[in-house]
Amino acid sequence: MTKNFKMVAKTLFGMEELLAQELRQLGASSIEIGTRNVSFEGDTGFMYKANLCCRTAIKILKPITAFNIFTEEDLYKKIYEMPWENYMDVKGTLAVNATVFSEVFTHSQYISLKTKDAIVDRFRDREGVRPDVDLDHPTLRINVHIDRNICTVSLDSSGESLHKRGYKVESTLAPINEVLAAGIIMLSGWQGQCNFLDPMCGGGTMLTEAAMIACNIPPNLNREEFGFETWPDFDVDLYEKIEEAALSKVRDFPHKIFGFDTDSVAIKKAKENIKSANLQDFIEVKQQDFFESEKEHEKPLYIVFNPPYDERISVNDVESFYSSIGNTLKRGYPGTQAWMITSNMEALKFVGLHPSKKIKLFNGKLESKLVRYEMYEGSRKASKQ
Repeated sequence: MTKNFKMVAKTLFGMEELLAQELRQLGASSIEIGTRNVSFEGDTGFMYKANLCCRTAIKILKPITAFNIFTEEDLYKKIYEMPWENYMDVKGTLAVNATVFSEVFTHSQYISLKTKDAIVDRFRDREGVRPDVDLDHPTLRINVHIDRNICTVSLDSSGESLHKRGYKVESTLAPINEVLAAGIIMLSGWQGQCNFLDPMCGGGTMLTEAAMIACNIPPNLNREEFGFETWPDFDVDLYEKIEEAALSKVRDFPHKIFGFDTDSVAIKKAKENIKSANLQDFIEVKQQDFFESEKEHEKPLYIVFNPPYDERISVNDVESFYSSIGNTLKRGYPGTQAWMITSNMEALKFVGLHPSKKIKLFNGKLESKLVRYEMYEGSRKASKQ
C-alpha cells in the first residue's frame, strides 16, 4: 500500500463546504477548509479518484516541499536544489503556474519565469541539455504558491482545469463553467429525486451536470488526460481499478431532465454536447420560450438556471425580462423549487418574488447571487397547513 500524503483541492468561492463533503464521502482524511481550497490527505489511488470524481474541484495539487524565501535569489536557489529529475525526464516539457500573496514578491508571472529558469538550469548543468516549456500540454505542471515569505511548491495532478470535463464539443456565448454548474445544482439540494428543468439551457451544461449527479457518473470520465498520467510513477493498472470502482457505483435515474431555449442554434449545440456525454437517454431539450410554458406534470420539479446577462440581454429589457421570470413561475409552475444565479443584483427586484435563500458566488470574476424561490401549490398558507 502506498502511504498517505497531503493534497490541496482548489475550487470556486462558495464551493468549499461542498468540496469538503465530496472528499469526505470519497474517503479523504485530515480535511481542512480554506478560502477557495480544501486540504486533505490520501494515497496515490485517492489522488486519481479525487481527479476523476470531484464535481466541485478545479485542481488537485500535490505539495512536494515548502520553504522560506526573502529574495528572488532564495527562490532560484531553493528551486534549483530540488531533485527535478525524480519528477520528469529531460526530454519532457514543463509549465509553471504561480500565485503570489506577498509584499516582496508581487509579480506571479516573474515568479513563474524564475522557477522555470532554476529547473531548466539544473537539468542543463547536470545533463548538458534542458527540457522545453509547453504551456498547453506539458509533461509536468508545477504550481508555486507564495504567501508572504512561505513558498510552497506543488505538482499539479490535474493538468488542465477540472472544469474541462471533455464532453463539450460545441460552445455557446458566455457558457457557464461546469464546476459552477455542478456546485449550483448540489447547493440546491437536487440529487435526482424528481424532474429537473433548465428553462434557459444554452449549450446544456446545467443539464449535463444534473444528469451526471442523478446517475452518479464520475464528472471527469470523458476527459482525455489528467496531469498525473505523464508522471514517471503513473500506475495505469491502479487508475483503471479506481475508474472501474467509480463506474460500478453508477445508478439508474427514473425521472426526467428537460431543457428549453428560444435559440435553435443553442438547442442544436446542447444536443451535440449531451450526445458527446452519452446522456441523451436522460435529457430532453426543445426550442421553447419559458415565458410561454407551464409545468407539464403535478409531480415535484426543480428548476435551476442561469439567465442571460450582459452581452445577451440589453439593459432596457432587464426589467421586463426579470418580471417575466417571476410571472411565469407564479402562473405556470406551482409545486416547484426554482434556483437562479445572477450577477445583476438590481434585476432581482423585478422578479416580484421573495427569495427564501441567497448564496454569494462568483460567475467568473462577476460577484453573483444564487437565489431560491419556492412556488407552493395554492397559497403558501395552505401548503403550511
